[in-house]
Amino acid sequence: MTGREFLNSVANGQSDIVQLILDILAETGSRYCVIGGLAVNAYVDPVVSLDVDIVIAVEDMGAASIAAKGRGLKVEQFEHSVNISDPRSDLRIQVQTDPRYQDFIPRAALKDVLGYRMRVAHLEDVLQGKVWAYMDQTRRKSKRQKDLADIMRIIESYPQLLTKLPPSLQEELDKK
Repeated sequence: MTGREFLNSVANGQSDIVQLILDILAETGSRYCVIGGLAVNAYVDPVVSLDVDIVIAVEDMGAASIAAKGRGLKVEQFEHSVNISDPRSDLRIQVQTDPRYQDFIPRAALKDVLGYRMRVAHLEDVLQGKVWAYMDQTRRKSKRQKDLADIMRIIESYPQLLTKLPPSLQEELDKK
């Protein structure tokens, strides 16, 4: 079983929503990069998640949303994200609208992740995004724990990045 088949089987996927989104981004010429857990998987041993976090250039978001709706996908606007879903898949595409992530797009590179070829944020940007998410006290504790685990996975594989963490987080990791 390929990584792609595995991800879609976990997601009860009758639809390959990840490939649909990648096709939409290519067709609309949208600049983007994958962040979050899927991006972590590009650099360390993969862990499955049903969330696909992505950043799309602000000026490309409208065309991508229209194309997604044209493909029958549900597009919902929230305070800090645009969520794209397909009733035939449990995978959730979460387009982050926090402007801090826009700077990640030009530094992204093409990578193979679970059988998909996609633009993935630079490793240090992935780590920064995970730090922002973990430090956000408004997020659910379970989400923050997953962010912390992703940070630890990155640091274990790339210990030189420990110095990129805020001192309070470095101290917290020392206790774990």
